[in-house]
Amino acid sequence: MLTNMRRAFVKHIALLLCALVSLPSPAMAERVKDIASVAGVRGNQLIGYGLVVGLDGTGDQTSQAPFTIQSIRNMLAKFGVPIPPNVNPQLKNVAAVTVIADLPAFSKPGQTIDVTVSSIGNAQSLRGGTLLMTPLRGVDGEVYAMAQGSMVVSGFGVSGKDGSRIAVNVPSAGRIPNGASVEREVPSNFATSPYVMLNLNTPDFTTAARLVDGINNLLGAGTAEAVDAVTIRVTAPVNPGQRISYLSTLEAIEVEPGEASARVIINSRTGTVVIGSHVRVTPAAVAHGSLSVTITERTDVSQPNPFSQGETVAVSRSNISVDQPAARMFVFSAGVNLDEIVRAVNQVGAAPGDLVAILEALKQAGALRAELIVI
Repeated sequence: MLTNMRRAFVKHIALLLCALVSLPSPAMAERVKDIASVAGVRGNQLIGYGLVVGLDGTGDQTSQAPFTIQSIRNMLAKFGVPIPPNVNPQLKNVAAVTVIADLPAFSKPGQTIDVTVSSIGNAQSLRGGTLLMTPLRGVDGEVYAMAQGSMVVSGFGVSGKDGSRIAVNVPSAGRIPNGASVEREVPSNFATSPYVMLNLNTPDFTTAARLVDGINNLLGAGTAEAVDAVTIRVTAPVNPGQRISYLSTLEAIEVEPGEASARVIINSRTGTVVIGSHVRVTPAAVAHGSLSVTITERTDVSQPNPFSQGETVAVSRSNISVDQPAARMFVFSAGVNLDEIVRAVNQVGAAPGDLVAILEALKQAGALRAELIVI
């Protein structure tokens, strides 16, 4: 009796494994978090003007950077140390700088963010300097953070009296980790709108339609609606706590993105060519060869016969040679794919520049079924 039960159990497990093996493999789905972002949830750029002090004689040359002296005068005047107008201090350990930072979404007062400091004058290096208190403003002119602290500069420069100089990386810029303290929260309507807008990172109608179907299948019909190829409007709860959990559920939904359109991307500066998987070519014959012309110049001396009245002169001689290797022709059949295109081009030994010429000619002939983009 027990043996029969074991046999039945083993048979059941075997049938179950066979059923699992026969299931189709899942598609290459991606999470909503990876292909879309929530509208309004973004960072903001901050900028400020400040002074870096404590440099080892590598600061601004004040004769060529008068704004540095003006900043020093204004700062000392606030501390009750006015500088007479007829006095022009020559400071070598001060540099005028711009300070920039990215303020993440939902940053609260008291949190810290990293800042990047860059010289705007003629300072040779900011290594060893300290940034004085600098207000960082947003595009609306309001102060959202205050920056101050010792800088970390990865580059350095060494110069000699004869004018020679060696520099590694860029010594005129540096960073201050956690160098700014947030002072103001950016206003946001995240919790007040009855909808949540999801913006696709790459506009695509197919992806937008599939995302709407995925959300409606999970949360009910009519929950999501596509506004255009980028934005999907999703009904969301008004309660902030429920909205956070709701968005967490939305971000975990897996959607199969639409396939990219057929494109050929050419980088004209580096010669890089990227061909999409959906690129097709209609029947066409291609022959590509190169013509090489070499011109050699040399100077010969014309010597007259002995006891003659001739003069010794220099005679220029030119030698021109033309080399045109035989060009092999290859034929593209109807609807060839990416692998066949690359194989055909490699057979004739075409360089990246030759490949660009071939693709451009195919596009002009109407045989390339793809968008040709030059960057």
